[in-house]
Amino acid sequence: MWVFPALLSAVLVGAYDILKKVSLRGNPVPAVLLISTSTGALMFLPAVIISNTDPACAASHFWYVRPADWFTHGLILLKSIIVGASWILSYYAVKHLPLTIVSPIRSTGPLWTLVGALLVFGERLNALQWTGLTVSLTFFWFFSQAGRREGFSFRSNKWMWYIYAGTLLGAVSGLYDKYLLARIDRIVVQAWFSSYLVPVILPFVIFKWYPLRRQQPLKWRFTIPLIGVCLTIADYAYFYALSYPESLVSIVSALRRCSVAVPFLAGAILFHEKNTARKAILLAGMLVGVGFIIWGS
Repeated sequence: MWVFPALLSAVLVGAYDILKKVSLRGNPVPAVLLISTSTGALMFLPAVIISNTDPACAASHFWYVRPADWFTHGLILLKSIIVGASWILSYYAVKHLPLTIVSPIRSTGPLWTLVGALLVFGERLNALQWTGLTVSLTFFWFFSQAGRREGFSFRSNKWMWYIYAGTLLGAVSGLYDKYLLARIDRIVVQAWFSSYLVPVILPFVIFKWYPLRRQQPLKWRFTIPLIGVCLTIADYAYFYALSYPESLVSIVSALRRCSVAVPFLAGAILFHEKNTARKAILLAGMLVGVGFIIWGS
């Protein structure tokens, strides 16, 4: 049974990237980001309110948000700051780069998480992990050369740096999750993390977009709030899959990483992006490396 929520999470994460691309066309990044994060926060608001006003009733439900002290809230707020910075960079990259460029770079997240675990936690790599690391880095280099042929190089295009930095911050968040989820209930983390994202993003909106709102008006699309809905359900399904005692974290992680195929296909079929066959081969190579990393983990 745990495979089905893992697959659902993968499909929704892929749809999340497509919704971002559609929503950001001709729209200011700060406004789209605020609406999408606010939608995710509103989905958890009833659970937070009921858990605090009627804890005896709420405790019997799967969405019960346990009480947390100020130190715990501070830890979760730090996660929101890290993810908020990652999303700001990633949203700009998605707006200005093809999905067939962005998706493969985002798929290397486990690679950088592994490197971080090596440096921060002093973990040692086994043969499979070293193989995966080598394969992923090799295909990542080939992919950077393919992107340069289309004018998207790290030297000349700042949006490439944005998606790279956003991916690295996402890996930092993954390492931090390892620390948080060993100490704090997963629903508490997801509920308050989603809530704190709104005040984290708000100053960016006030200073970056609000003074220019007449020159950069927001064009409403129903896909904008769907970004937050998709991601919230995807994260819940991911954590739900991991909650099964018999679930295998390596398999769940591998299935979730396959979400990259959804926006990649959308970029090729719906947005008619270039050189998709070559990019698909390089993406497959990077995913093979990621597969070795997850298998070895």
